[in-house]
Amino acid sequence: MDRLLAIETFVRVVDTGSFSAAARIQNIGQPTVSKAIAQLEDWLGVRLLLRSTRGLAPTEAGMSFYERARRAIEEADEAVLAARGTAAGLSGRVRVSAAVCFARLHIVPKLPAFLATHPNVEVDLLLEDRNIDLVAEGVDVALRMGPLTDPGMTVRKIAERRRLVMATPEYFERYGKPETPSDLIGHQAVIYTRDNGGEDFTFTRNTEQTSIGLSGRVRISATEGLRAAVLAGIGLTIASEFAFSPELKTGEVVTALDDWTLPAISLSAVYPTGRMASTKARAFVSFVEECLKN
Repeated sequence: MDRLLAIETFVRVVDTGSFSAAARIQNIGQPTVSKAIAQLEDWLGVRLLLRSTRGLAPTEAGMSFYERARRAIEEADEAVLAARGTAAGLSGRVRVSAAVCFARLHIVPKLPAFLATHPNVEVDLLLEDRNIDLVAEGVDVALRMGPLTDPGMTVRKIAERRRLVMATPEYFERYGKPETPSDLIGHQAVIYTRDNGGEDFTFTRNTEQTSIGLSGRVRISATEGLRAAVLAGIGLTIASEFAFSPELKTGEVVTALDDWTLPAISLSAVYPTGRMASTKARAFVSFVEECLKN
């Protein structure tokens, strides 16, 4: 048995969902695919695929093997590209983890440009507001905001945005625009509770510093909900420019206390521990970085 060929065949079967499709891609006969999978299962001593009248599905062991096997094949392809001294002609799948709202506002609308530049690359976007296990989910790169506490991760900061006090013009017209941080005490705030968001903020102006605690009847753990609440006029909020950039441009949301600063929030590219970043992942991160610069 050619083990490398059998592993690649197994990956193609899982990708396509059938023996016949995998055979067409590899330009071999379907019996050859069936034999390769059977030999691979015998060699590993585990069942990799469940066969039924509805098709094929990997077993738990099969899915675990698939993720690592796919990565090994992609890294072999990366080695070929590196040996040729070029990143041109990228192909295959890049799996990206990002927050739902950030991806909707800043990635998906601009994705056609990336796909046009790399016509042979497929993009899997895993949109979750929680931080997922990159290795277990087979993620090539994650886009994460704020401080990152895991020292084992490979991290590259790619952008930074201000935190701002924001609300709709109608809200400020009705309740007044705060002129000092202490004025926030009299306002209803929509409080973002996820990660390092919260109720207490430190404002700085020149050498002056003051800490203020926000209060409000609405606390929200997802950025999409925060946006909806602020746009509905429920209250003001403190959030990053990332979250309201379209509305800040159109004037649907305006800022207050512009002569004071708050700690900025950074966006970082996070790569799985112990794994060399693929050329596709680096290309995607460069694309996001360029989008945010523009």
